[in-house]
Amino acid sequence: MTATLQNLHGNHACAMGAIAAGCRFFAGYPITPSSEIAERMSRELPLVGGTFVQMEDEIASIAAVLGASSGGIKSMTATSGPGFSLKQENIGLAAAAEIPCVIANVMRGGPSTGTPTRPAQGDIMQARWGSHGDRPVIALTPASVKEVYDQTIRAFNLSERYRTPVILLFDQVISHLLEPIQLADMASLELVDRQWATGSSAEFAPYASTESGVPPMPRPGDGYRTHTTGLTHGEDGFPSQEPTIVTQATQRLLDKIENHRDDIEAYECHDTDDAEVLVVAYGISARAARAAVREARAMGIAAGLFRPITVWPFPEDALKAAAANAKAILVPEMNAGQLRLEIERLCGSDVKVEGLNRIDGQPIDPAQVTQQIRELADK
Repeated sequence: MTATLQNLHGNHACAMGAIAAGCRFFAGYPITPSSEIAERMSRELPLVGGTFVQMEDEIASIAAVLGASSGGIKSMTATSGPGFSLKQENIGLAAAAEIPCVIANVMRGGPSTGTPTRPAQGDIMQARWGSHGDRPVIALTPASVKEVYDQTIRAFNLSERYRTPVILLFDQVISHLLEPIQLADMASLELVDRQWATGSSAEFAPYASTESGVPPMPRPGDGYRTHTTGLTHGEDGFPSQEPTIVTQATQRLLDKIENHRDDIEAYECHDTDDAEVLVVAYGISARAARAAVREARAMGIAAGLFRPITVWPFPEDALKAAAANAKAILVPEMNAGQLRLEIERLCGSDVKVEGLNRIDGQPIDPAQVTQQIRELADK
């Protein structure tokens, strides 16, 4: 497949990115505004020898994905807020049992069934803390149709490399936005496959500590014995409540992400070198913020934009560098104030952090961001 220019919706770009990344299994359940991902996958997967299954609900969908991935197949599901809530227990299982998978969550208004056809960005903290316990989290927040495509491919690469679930978070506006994008030349893509176990099956430990923190995975049929459980387990895979083993097992899960931040974190900076008012935004809100920063600069205001692409783990050092000269930080979000809490934690009392929030199902307008930048610059 050579590189081609196509007009795609964000949801269709997600499906095409998954196919390009090597995804060959999708299980899902229709839910607005993510359903087009499943619909496109139902057409594309059979063309590449893959399998599409519509399950009876969201819980069954993520369970089927974990089963397929455990069988050695790159797998994903897609949903929106209520379905994302239902998937949390099995997302925790994927983290604990180190089963690679990708979960696309197209954010809509809530709580509960909320506003199914309207955009929101209210699942940022659920992505981080939705499943109980201490577990690793990688969550990516694309802000364009092209970036949905690219970050879907990257989500699979990160999931395979670190044996962990990866969450794609994008809002309804991005999901239904129609933009021309260049699909990749398949031969040029750098794709990652999980490391498979090799060597003696008699000495194999399915959750052994390694230099990278990521144990090789046993390929079904290769003769390696493994035990898969959501219970805390030792290197042999069998459950344990011995404090030393529990500590080592949980810490390794956290460290395999923390110790590879340089590979995982992604972000963009615009005019941040001398920014006195720094805007931190993601998704469609970041596009409004970018326009607002340009307008503020034209007014003579030293404004800048920091856009996290990887929202978890949050690129902490990069934010602190971008905010080095800031006297105020503005965080526009389509929620009641979620990422702002993280920015306040990172910046402390040295800089004023203010939110710009919409919870009415409407995207934030560039003029709103510009007005608040002006007000912060005048203080």
